Amino acid sequence: MSMGVGTAIYGMGAALIVGLLVGLERERAKSDGPEREPAGIRTFALLGLCGAIAALLGAAITAVAGLAVGAMMLASYRRTRDGDPGLTTEVAMLATFLLGVLAVSSPPLACGVGATVAIVLASKRRLHYISRNLVSTQDLHDLLLLAGATFIVLPLLPDRTLDPWHALNPYRLWLLVIAVMAVSAVGYVMLRALGSRYGVALAGLAGGFVSSTATIVAMGDRARATPATVAAASSGGVASNVATFAQLAVVVGMLSPPLLAHLAVPLVAAGGVAIGTAILLGIRSSTSPSDAGVFAGKRPFEPLSAIRFMLMFAGIILLAAMVRDYLGSTSTLWVLAMSGIADVHAAAASAAQMVSSGEASIEIGEQGVLAALVANTLLKCVLAMLRGGREYALRLVPCVLAATAAFAIVLAID
Repeated sequence: MSMGVGTAIYGMGAALIVGLLVGLERERAKSDGPEREPAGIRTFALLGLCGAIAALLGAAITAVAGLAVGAMMLASYRRTRDGDPGLTTEVAMLATFLLGVLAVSSPPLACGVGATVAIVLASKRRLHYISRNLVSTQDLHDLLLLAGATFIVLPLLPDRTLDPWHALNPYRLWLLVIAVMAVSAVGYVMLRALGSRYGVALAGLAGGFVSSTATIVAMGDRARATPATVAAASSGGVASNVATFAQLAVVVGMLSPPLLAHLAVPLVAAGGVAIGTAILLGIRSSTSPSDAGVFAGKRPFEPLSAIRFMLMFAGIILLAAMVRDYLGSTSTLWVLAMSGIADVHAAAASAAQMVSSGEASIEIGEQGVLAALVANTLLKCVLAMLRGGREYALRLVPCVLAATAAFAIVLAID
């Protein structure tokens, strides 16, 4: 035994805790059945300890102990397969033993995974209800599509610009596709769970921290696909603007606290307008959780719609980059405005950095942030009209413009 006694005891204690936690859940689960199952709280506690002891004694002992656990799993399944053909208890036995082995080298990780195992085991009825009643075949297909886009396609794309104007980054453009699909899927789930009055607005607020532009597009697609959710989708799109102003405050504050001091009140005013208008739009949407499924539409998102948005967005930012390259550095405000079309936070960061380094005054920094925000707002309004339709745009565009106008007015007064 190469490790100290204290470390070994710590690991065995973690293994015992994991075994007791998983065993407690299994003990409670088997008490509901007609027959006594072979593995309960004491068995699982001992399995965790056996894993830790085996790890302390070496790889050969661990392998032998693992074979013994496998034999016990087989015996348990043969005994209970007539009444319960599932393998949950047997797999839990193997997991507990392996977590006991892990506890010797990484006690906190073993305890965390053990708690996760216990939560999954205890959530049987909820998970079964979700899989059988809430998730359709189409939902599962779209979930797998989103997973493939995120974990298969995204890592294969280069994270660098490929054009002479340094505008088109395949990795970041595909992230927008994922953002649109993810925000739409979250809105779909929350609409079904909470109703359109609260669910979509909360989804929009969360999506805004990923991309407010993508959120507005996703909500527009939802409104066009299901006209009954226009008010709710508009509320979600406006709520995403709250995240925009919050992120602007963080970005500017990190790079130039003096500039943030001048922008703080305008940002609060703009955020307040965004919150107020989002609430007003949400109040007009009175769907309850019981009938929200009817309004959620037939699927969480439309993949082709997300890809079309990405292509359109790529064309816009490429054009903006070409104009910015043509203007050169002769007009800081125009350059920041063109940059704001693609990413208002990046443009604001550039303005804050210039103020911090002394390349621009605070007044120029304020005007630069305003120019980027106005350009980004206009892009959102155009996308809302193109993707969400007339009713969606009539609700969302005035609210988005009002928030930006509040920022501009308070900045001028202040």
